[in-house]
Amino acid sequence: MFHTLLIANRGEIACRIARTAKRLGIEVVAVYSEADASALHVRVADRAVPIGAAPAHESYLNIARIIEAARYADADAIHPGYGFLAENPDFADACVEAGIAFVGPPAAAMRLMGSKAAAKALMERAGVPILPGYHGEIQDEAFLAEQADRIGYPLVIKGVAGGGGRGMRVAESAADFPAALASARQESATAFGNERVLIERYLSCPRHIEVQVFGDVYGNIVHLFERDCSLQRRHQKLIEESPAPGIDACRRAHLGAAAIAAARACGYVGAGTVEFVANDTGFFFLEMNTRLQVEHPVTEMITGFDLVEWQVRVAAGEALPAAQDDIRLHGHAIEARLYAEDPARDFAPTAGRLIAFHLPASTPSVRIDAGYTSGDIVSTYYDAMLAKVIAHGATRGIALGILRRALADCAVVGVAGNFDMLFRLVSHPDFAVGGVDTGFIARNATALVSAQAAPSVDALAAAALGVITDEAGTAAREAAASADPYSPWHTRDLWWLNLPVERVLEFIDGAARYVVRVRRDDPDWVLTIEGQKFRAGALREGDGWLEMTLDSARQRVLSVRHGNNVVVHRAGESFHFHLPDPVAQAEEEDESGGRLVAPLPGQITAVLAEPGESVTRGQLLVVMEAMKTVFRLVAPADEVVERVACRVGETVQEGQILIGFAGAERSAASGRAEAEGRGEGASC
Repeated sequence: MFHTLLIANRGEIACRIARTAKRLGIEVVAVYSEADASALHVRVADRAVPIGAAPAHESYLNIARIIEAARYADADAIHPGYGFLAENPDFADACVEAGIAFVGPPAAAMRLMGSKAAAKALMERAGVPILPGYHGEIQDEAFLAEQADRIGYPLVIKGVAGGGGRGMRVAESAADFPAALASARQESATAFGNERVLIERYLSCPRHIEVQVFGDVYGNIVHLFERDCSLQRRHQKLIEESPAPGIDACRRAHLGAAAIAAARACGYVGAGTVEFVANDTGFFFLEMNTRLQVEHPVTEMITGFDLVEWQVRVAAGEALPAAQDDIRLHGHAIEARLYAEDPARDFAPTAGRLIAFHLPASTPSVRIDAGYTSGDIVSTYYDAMLAKVIAHGATRGIALGILRRALADCAVVGVAGNFDMLFRLVSHPDFAVGGVDTGFIARNATALVSAQAAPSVDALAAAALGVITDEAGTAAREAAASADPYSPWHTRDLWWLNLPVERVLEFIDGAARYVVRVRRDDPDWVLTIEGQKFRAGALREGDGWLEMTLDSARQRVLSVRHGNNVVVHRAGESFHFHLPDPVAQAEEEDESGGRLVAPLPGQITAVLAEPGESVTRGQLLVVMEAMKTVFRLVAPADEVVERVACRVGETVQEGQILIGFAGAERSAASGRAEAEGRGEGASC
């Protein structure tokens, strides 16, 4: 067994690997960039070594610096996690050359499966079902168009070096093909340094089914059942479960056999995932991920095995801990990924400080894999996944109920999150039935993303009680620190001698305005909301939680004020209010003139406009990348470009003006941003 393991990754996967390594008695060494000096994965490690600046190519993707860090730490093994260098065969080779064990598959297997075209050809020879398509070397646009006509529409174009949905575009017809091809090539070249593509038939309503496989150096290969990963946005997974709903024992056996055949064909060793698209007629090979998957916890929950421990043992030269007949399926597990992203803005990632970040406690039926805690900063340089919540139950229905309850207790303040949407997803009656396809979220976007209900009386009461209890707490702290702690002038409880005082709190939610009137009636408060009076009380807990009573009914809600904003979270739903500041409003300046602004912090990768140029609505003007997402910023209307305020390679901040348009009388326009492609886990 190894004595020191260096984890060449960050975030929740680094924390998760560290847990297993420590349990095995292995010293854990973390690596970190300048942006991650105080990150959670650094804090949980035994030791930590800096590896460079914040951009991933200067740190987490820098092979030489990671090898140097491993030598400095005297590590005899490196675990790459997922993303970053996990599927880079050059990194695997560099570890071997340095005399350090690579906790992953052989470089040769990674190279075989890393090319989608080569992998498809190999699978066809191995008898694994594949979709009709073209996977060859010729990349001439006219030739590819001919192949597309032969295959038939709809079809999908994929970068051969891509993964996680990046470099992937769907063409519904021949008219769509040129633009889809150009877009897929551009993103593949930017993300992977390779613009070569393959084309194959697109299943319009498929399920995404994958099989966990494991091999050792002695030629043993097993599968650990299948996972359903069909709930996706922009081809990226949000919820995964195992076993897949509706898969009977016969089909499960065929899936497992095909996955083992795929792994054996490439001489696989270690943890891997063979991915398939499936419909009622069959299943077809999609790709093989030569690493641990983000969703591996659901497999661990239903088998009882620690897959990271298996990885470490296999990398140390041991045989697989179990044979195929020893692997049993126990119950059902479902995982939800919590992201710092805004579903209402096409799932655009967000960044900033986590003013409050609450997750439920781990129990035998609820597992939490997190990479952040309250107070941490979500950087613009890396993936936006904050944590994973995994629920396990004897049946799918029980597991789903446990997950729903756990998600209701998840909350974040400081960045936008997908928490509310996840709660709606797992509460959707069609998902409860099981067997949804990959288009489920897109078809139900209105109900899942835009279905923000008006705030209830309870939510407005929580907002008001949070504000007044925080002010009372601040007053108490200021009094304690003053020269006269007992002076009545420190109090802020709305009590006046012989005079009832009512305070009016105004909460703005978009275009809606809500008024809560607050009056002190010691020891309680009287709240007037929408003409109704309520006797209320509140007791502050840690991390923003409030123990609230409303007419003697008690409930626990999150109510956090930061600046002039108040966030309330209760029963799986969040409300974001603004408290108007009359002084600040009077000082605001109205900026006139149309403009295109950055939707979030990121780096400019292309500028396609010049001063004086006439542009049309929807015309692509700027391309930028942020948090593993490509944003294509287009003209909001027919305009004339007055100035270009950005350049390729520049790092810009959210709201920064990129393009200015002529027309002093026009109201400001933010433009539209189309977000494309996202990798998964902690990759760059």
